[in-house]
Formats: sequence, structure tokens, C-alpha cells
Amino acid sequence: MAFRYVVKKRMVGIGTKTEKYVAASYSVANIDFDRLCDQVTSQGMVPRGIVKAVLDGMIDALCTYASIGATVRLGDFGSLRPGLNGKSQEDAKSVTADVVYRQKLIFVPGQRLKNMMKQSGITRLVTGSEIVPDNEEIPEETKAEAAAMMVTKVKIH
Repeated sequence: MAFRYVVKKRMVGIGTKTEKYVAASYSVANIDFDRLCDQVTSQGMVPRGIVKAVLDGMIDALCTYASIGATVRLGDFGSLRPGLNGKSQEDAKSVTADVVYRQKLIFVPGQRLKNMMKQSGITRLVTGSEIVPDNEEIPEETKAEAAAMMVTKVKIH
């Protein structure tokens, strides 16, 4: 298994913009909740309805704990913790809720996922034009080729 990337052209710099090329990660597929439940069912011999009920319950619990500002540790899966982005201020009195412009959940992978990332390679996904502009999607035929390469059953050890 490998992480995939495409080459994208970016304009970088302040004032004078310089054209640069970067490796941008590329997801070969979007796995929806139903497909994830089916995969867990086929791996664990647990009925699909129970898998869905457990995952739904976990999402509800994560919402509850995140809303009170708790970090949730999920074993080998990793952890979720609340985070904020805010504008910096000249003095402490000026730091109020009004300067916070984004609330987010930060996911930190657990050891099994970290090991998987260390063991995975990195593969360049070649497109017809080779360079994918920022505002352009990957051509459908390239997506189909990438999806055909995807393994249908993934086991994390």
C-alpha cells in the first residue's frame, strides 16, 4: 500500500509571486459510512446492524466529549482533541472569544496507524497532463485507473 500524490503548480511568495511545483496528496476513493460498516462486518464477523449501532453510538459520545473540551483516546486508533485558531493580540486582555475564528477537532493517529504510515510507500499518480492545476480535478479516467489499483480488503495488523 502506498500514499499517492499528484504534482500541482502553486504560486508562492509575498509581493513577488514565484511559480513552484509541489507534491499534493491524492485520495483514490471516498469511503462512505455504509461501505465502512460493510468492511468492518466482513473483517470481524459482527452483524452489520451492530457495527452501525456501535459506530453511531461512538459518534454521539465523541460529540458529547468534544463539546465539553475533552480529549478522547481511542486505543490503537488514536485520539481526538479540541483545538482553536485565533488571531494574535498585543495584550492578554484583548484575547477574547471574539478573536477565535476556527474551532476544530485534531486527530492524532494511534500506534497501529503510525506503523502503517511508516511501512507505506509514496507513489506518484501520473495524470494525462502530468501537472494538475489547483483549480482542476483529476480526469475521470485517471480516477478510474487509481480506483482499480485499490485493494478491496484492507487488513491493519
